[in-house]
Amino acid sequence: MQSPAGPESHPHTRPRPAHWLATAAALGGVITGVALLGPGDATATAPATGPETAAAAPDARAARYPVDCGRASAEVVREATGDLDGDGRAETTAVVRCPSGAGTPPSGVYVLAPPAAPGAPPRIVATLVDPGQKMSVTGLGITERTVSATLAGYSAASVPRCCPDLRRTVKWHWREGKFVLTPLPVAARA
Repeated sequence: MQSPAGPESHPHTRPRPAHWLATAAALGGVITGVALLGPGDATATAPATGPETAAAAPDARAARYPVDCGRASAEVVREATGDLDGDGRAETTAVVRCPSGAGTPPSGVYVLAPPAAPGAPPRIVATLVDPGQKMSVTGLGITERTVSATLAGYSAASVPRCCPDLRRTVKWHWREGKFVLTPLPVAARA
């Protein structure tokens, strides 16, 4: 909602080159954190073998995620499937977060493989984004052996949790038994 004085009375609402540089630096720091801390455990384990795993991709809603939502259950908000490791069986990549009545709770991105045994839940074989990084995921896709996502974050603690103001598209490529993060160029401030 605009104030009666109009947007001209708020000089902080007009982006200047310094704002873009600060945004790029902040988002670079977030992506660096993801690259150094986030996918450190993103090494996939070998999927189980046998006829029971050759069927459909793992059900994202049947997995147990390492997300603490208190009394609520984590919710799957996006999912994509594809054969990420080239073994002929589909994996599922899921974006998971805690339910929220307001704001944008942080998301986790997990890669799932078929269950280790019949009747067991799908296995989490890689964590691409940990919810502790306080990012939201607004897009998710799989092409060949690549997971792509759009990460949204905050430039400062004062930014309302409803409205992430930084965005960056990233890709994780399956190479030599693990996922390798590739951040794409910063396009613009959210």
